[in-house]
Amino acid sequence: MIKILEEILKDIPNKNLINDIEFEGANIVLYTKDKEFFLDDKGIVKEIVNKIKKRIELRPDPSITMDMEKAEDVIKKIIGKDAKAGNIIFDYQRAVVIIEAEKPGLVIGKYGELLKEIKKQTLWVPIIRRTPAIRSKIIENIRQVLYENNDYRKKFLNKVGERIYKKWVKEKQYEWIRVTFLGGAREVGRSCLLLQTPESKILLDCGVNVASDDNAYPILDAPEFNIQDLDAVIISHAHLDHSGCLPYLFKMGYKGPVYCTAPTRDIMSLLHLDFISVAQKEAKKALFSSTDVKEMVKHTICLDYEEVTDITPDVRITLYNAGHTLGSSMVHLHVGNGLHNILYTGDMKELSTRLLEPAAVKFPRLETCILESTYGGKDNVLPSRKECEDQLMNTIKETIERKGKVLIPVLGVGRSQEIMVILEDMIKNGKLKDVPIYIDGMVWDITAIHTTYPDFLHNKIRKNIFHNDQNPFLSDVFTRVGSHKERMEVVDGKPCVVLATSGMLVGGASVEYLKHFAENKKNSLIFVSYQGVGSLGNKIQRGDKEVKIDNDMVSVNLDISILDGFTGHADRSELMRFVQRLDPKPKKVIVDHGESSRCLDLASSLHKANRIETNAPKNLESIRVR
Repeated sequence: MIKILEEILKDIPNKNLINDIEFEGANIVLYTKDKEFFLDDKGIVKEIVNKIKKRIELRPDPSITMDMEKAEDVIKKIIGKDAKAGNIIFDYQRAVVIIEAEKPGLVIGKYGELLKEIKKQTLWVPIIRRTPAIRSKIIENIRQVLYENNDYRKKFLNKVGERIYKKWVKEKQYEWIRVTFLGGAREVGRSCLLLQTPESKILLDCGVNVASDDNAYPILDAPEFNIQDLDAVIISHAHLDHSGCLPYLFKMGYKGPVYCTAPTRDIMSLLHLDFISVAQKEAKKALFSSTDVKEMVKHTICLDYEEVTDITPDVRITLYNAGHTLGSSMVHLHVGNGLHNILYTGDMKELSTRLLEPAAVKFPRLETCILESTYGGKDNVLPSRKECEDQLMNTIKETIERKGKVLIPVLGVGRSQEIMVILEDMIKNGKLKDVPIYIDGMVWDITAIHTTYPDFLHNKIRKNIFHNDQNPFLSDVFTRVGSHKERMEVVDGKPCVVLATSGMLVGGASVEYLKHFAENKKNSLIFVSYQGVGSLGNKIQRGDKEVKIDNDMVSVNLDISILDGFTGHADRSELMRFVQRLDPKPKKVIVDHGESSRCLDLASSLHKANRIETNAPKNLESIRVR
């Protein structure tokens, strides 16, 4: 038996109380056939948790749970109709019942009293999930995949736990830790870092560069990388430049765990399927298939912010809010029982936005920070949010007054929802006339995911979402465009505002609208997202007055506004301030995820301002951090 399980069983006064013990990833589950012990273990499990510092859950053996059909009736009676419960799904092998409800708080009850009552009467362990306020097909499909693969998931999670704990000892120290950059070093796109210790090999992000043909994918043929040796993958957030190559790993035979937040899992699944769709429309061979995306979902382990979990025998991670997009995370890695602590920021925003709280700055321990630098150049000090909101409002007003249309290409994740919240607020407060606002591309589907995870949003938005009549995403100022016919009606119709993906104009509905809007001087194009080098949006920002769209040359005559201040990235001043505010202060900062000049400039400035070691590595460079 694995040593940690022996440690646990030593502290169970009567071994007959436990008939099975299994891993669910890093979590340990004890199964009992004793009803009284399940309902009241007299604090025994809590004492063991305090002793070994691992998460342990006590569950009933499935054989003693109430019949499922009868249990469903009892559960519905306990929670009542006001909770608006939807699906009630029983996972028999784990003795878990999943209850989906529009109002989860009414299922939980005050101080969790209803959950306790469900456990007491049915002996099932209830797990509550929110029903999206806007129906989300992708969430329904993901949940269906997980339900259909319960048996596989149970075996997979147990295998992950065995890997984590097979070499478990209470104290362990290692001599070296290094990070190799397989993408995203001195560039924006295809972020991919390989963390290595004598015990572990972990991938931090695995993205694609959608704006590049030559350097689109991570350098996975590097000598340091062997997919068969890979222990785990951690995804900081869903954007394709951080997650787009992940299903390809499963196509190539990876069968290990992927760690991220639940919103990240759902959104990146949607983006991956869209990535396949775009490739097919362009008559290109897709990098991976929907089967590979399904495999990714089956192997994903979702974590909440500040939830601590072991992922290998010598690496423990905690995800912290990055403030960049829904579910975006900074990854804190605690290596070798405190030998070294690393913070990988992914993409982050140091200031609060309408949609999200600011990035975390306090951590238990910290020696090395790997910091993004998208806007890290000395001239990348962006205007304030208020300035940008005023400019957005004025541009829309002026365009509508001259009978024109406004196109805002948006990232489907984050930027689109931020702009939606701003526009809804402007109209609600009379700052902007009630102009038609059309939502096209995958924006609507991702907005549905936002309504499913309000706990990841800014406190003000979260409070509004808990009361559907104040949910900004459900406002009738927005109209969804769901077909080509409806899109053409918008093109031929009255003055309006269009929010459409993709944000860099590299395919999708936004390019189709641009083709129709570009030549009319009455229209406006408002950029609110970073435009990657090589993208159509970047060419227009540079001043190109004629661009190629669908093999046709199109004149660019419409008014162009660039509102960088809406970015979900920290600008130069935020990045400098973020490092100064980090608690504790890192001894080393490694700069990545920025154009070469910006990486080098930020690394130099951070060194001078903080008198700490800094580095701006190139791709394929390995840095020993310990």
